[in-house]
Amino acid sequence: GDARGRSLEALPGTDVTRPTLSQVKEAMFSIVQFDLPGARVLDLYAGSGQLGIEALSRGAAQAVFVEKNPKACACIKENLTFTKLAEHGKLLNMDVLQALRSLEGEEAFDCIFMDPPYNNDFERDVLAALNNSGIIDKYTIIIIEESLEADMSYIEDLGYTVYKTKNYKTNKHLFLNLNE
Repeated sequence: GDARGRSLEALPGTDVTRPTLSQVKEAMFSIVQFDLPGARVLDLYAGSGQLGIEALSRGAAQAVFVEKNPKACACIKENLTFTKLAEHGKLLNMDVLQALRSLEGEEAFDCIFMDPPYNNDFERDVLAALNNSGIIDKYTIIIIEESLEADMSYIEDLGYTVYKTKNYKTNKHLFLNLNE
């Protein structure tokens, strides 16, 4: 994308952020590359902001970053400025469920990245909240990054279809959208 080759800042340690490995990120973005130009993107549990920034650099029109850790938010701001993409980013320094409520009434997002701390089952409440909101529709692509061991069998019960799963050495990506 436009910011190719620029190394983004991330907070040290994996207890606060866990940047997606570059090969894993590249594989994920190759799957959604044609959906990104002009898209509205939501980056939940944004960490360093790398997923939303990558989407912006590949042509997304806007990215909303949601991160409750103030130090991670400072990192996202720095990365947006460094990549010269700040005018296309909006940062919400709050809990993900609170952010979803605050976004209610806006148009549907085209793509949502969800990369929560592994093995905490945060996705379940977020997917339930999204399904009962107006910020997604049947065309919204939701991508969840989680550990390989995570049980995600409840997704279809919440009204979603997993249309692709990509497994890596230690984690997986699930690509889903609302049932029609």
